[in-house]
Amino acid sequence: MPSDSGAGDVPRHEPANHRFTLSIGGALAVLDYRVIDATTLEYHHTYVPRELRGRGIASRLVAYALRYALDNRLWVIPACSFVAAFLRRNPEYAAVLGR
Repeated sequence: MPSDSGAGDVPRHEPANHRFTLSIGGALAVLDYRVIDATTLEYHHTYVPRELRGRGIASRLVAYALRYALDNRLWVIPACSFVAAFLRRNPEYAAVLGR
């Protein structure tokens, strides 16, 4: 039986809109951010549509956004409570906090 987890869908960075997105079955999960300066992003809001909740979609999106920050040597301010909790559970991303 095929999975409905959205595993084939790939998160995207939309820099013009200051967000990361993951579209699954026409529904859009979003992590919004603010550019604080040339080396710092504030991840301030994560949204997953009701029909996608409970499937790890937000975690996939946050992991992608944190990997983006790591790969680009950016600092992250985790203003969103979900992002902050994800960072506590996943210390491999802690370098984005290191100021």
